Amino acid sequence: MSDSATVNIDGASRGNPGPAAFAFVIARAGLPPVEEAATLGNTTNNVAEYTALVKALEAAADLGLQRLQIFSDSELLVK
Repeated sequence: MSDSATVNIDGASRGNPGPAAFAFVIARAGLPPVEEAATLGNTTNNVAEYTALVKALEAAADLGLQRLQIFSDSELLVK
């Protein structure tokens, strides 16, 4: 089993702040993807983006993954 994966994350709010949600997908070679998505209530877009990252990192740690390629459309997170 490989200890690496590709992770796609996203978070958004309608309004800023407003109703928000996050999602992530962890893809590992030869295994089904691990996906999670949830609403966050009223919060900011930045909180939603960071929540997606933190939740994805927690899930990756639970899976024993040590090497991740993380993809995000959030300029704040990427920079």
